[in-house]
Amino acid sequence: MRLPLSATPPPPSLGTDPKATTPARPASALVRTLDAPADYDAVFRVVRGAVRQVLGIERPGLGLGLSNLPPQLGAYWQVTGNLIVLNEGLVNVMRANAESPTELNSFIYVVLAHEYLHSLGYLDERSVREVTARVTRTAFGPDHPATRMAEGDLWRLYPFLSYAPGGDGRRLKVVTRFDLDTTDRYIR
Repeated sequence: MRLPLSATPPPPSLGTDPKATTPARPASALVRTLDAPADYDAVFRVVRGAVRQVLGIERPGLGLGLSNLPPQLGAYWQVTGNLIVLNEGLVNVMRANAESPTELNSFIYVVLAHEYLHSLGYLDERSVREVTARVTRTAFGPDHPATRMAEGDLWRLYPFLSYAPGGDGRRLKVVTRFDLDTTDRYIR
């Protein structure tokens, strides 16, 4: 059974105002990770670190799957699940068109951050977008590509994403060595 997304507000202590937190100085280690070629685990470490830094919450033990989904769907996380499913077609199109590792990693960061926040209890789409933007702006500052992506609409910023090859999600490839910071003691 799926819960109606609009029925679950974000945790009350965290609010939904994207400008409620004054932007801090960007965390240089987080920024540097997005500036160099990185795998999914490295980008997810940035997601987890930014959320922990800004909101003070985290969730261990998530997995990542890749699937060809319809091009208008960046990723999904099923309520109560522990697997984020990322649209591999969109990632491949972004990889082919990104002008730098920072741009590609920022794209992956924003999509993963959005789904990670869902897994932390932000089920309403509008709320999770606002909180994703707030976390990103606070962690990276207003001029970072990830902030521009989190505050905008990815499909308007990158119209070519609409033309990514689509799929029906039947094929799922599990990414190994993901979320190693919290799973390395029991998953190898």
